[in-house]
Amino acid sequence: MKLLITGSKGMLGHALANDLSKEHYVSGLDLPNLDISELGNLRKAVFSYELDLIINAAAYTDVDGCETNEDHAFIVNATGPRNLAVVANELNIPLVHISTDYIFDGTSAIPYKESDTPNPQSIYGKSKLLGEQLIRELCSKHYIIRTSWLYGEHGKNFVATILRLAQERDELGVVNDQTGSPTYTVDLAQAIAKIITEPDYGTYHITNSGTCTWYEFTLEIFRQAGIRGGRVNPITTEELNRPAPRPVYSVLDNSKWLAIGGTPLRHYKEALSEYLNLLTKEEKK
Repeated sequence: MKLLITGSKGMLGHALANDLSKEHYVSGLDLPNLDISELGNLRKAVFSYELDLIINAAAYTDVDGCETNEDHAFIVNATGPRNLAVVANELNIPLVHISTDYIFDGTSAIPYKESDTPNPQSIYGKSKLLGEQLIRELCSKHYIIRTSWLYGEHGKNFVATILRLAQERDELGVVNDQTGSPTYTVDLAQAIAKIITEPDYGTYHITNSGTCTWYEFTLEIFRQAGIRGGRVNPITTEELNRPAPRPVYSVLDNSKWLAIGGTPLRHYKEALSEYLNLLTKEEKK
């Protein structure tokens, strides 16, 4: 197939390009060469490729930044996907869109299913939810993939930040009252490569297996990276005092993905080990 990845320079965009190029002809577009919020230019660019499928990995993911840049958040996370949905529908090709666990309010005590009612508490979550809704309305062939706590190469992420802070500080305070599933971009890209081979359109939750708090994830990063001497203290979300509210519990139920023949993504600890080994190899080059 001929595929186009929008947001190709991002963390997930890179992982998707690396994996999908093994079986497909992959093109990538990103700022400044393409702004998905401009429908006219988007239509011209996309129509020139004679595509079989579009994957949208473009997003404004600065959760706190969205609170103070609300207009920009909705332009990137809602208007952009809306335009891609229009173009994909005009071409009668599928659109894959990446969404987030932050569309839920975090009050559940069990993993969220795709059918659970969204109730985003942040501008980021609200803008991403609107993007989902517009795609469902405007594009008959769509896959909406909700995931959580992404990390990987070619972008800012929690793991890289913790490794940096461990070198800069003797003591870290990390939130211990938010629970989710850290997800490695490589594993998510492999799942997306599989899901696009069948026309099982709809909304799916796909994350790595296992759950933890950010504090517990930090302890695992320290353990696997062999960091000793640094002290990690559990703190509350209230103590962290960030501009945007976060869901306390945002674990996603992956059973629908499994029902269509998908395989469970490996445990986040195993995925973390691969990522840390990759970082070590990069440092030695």
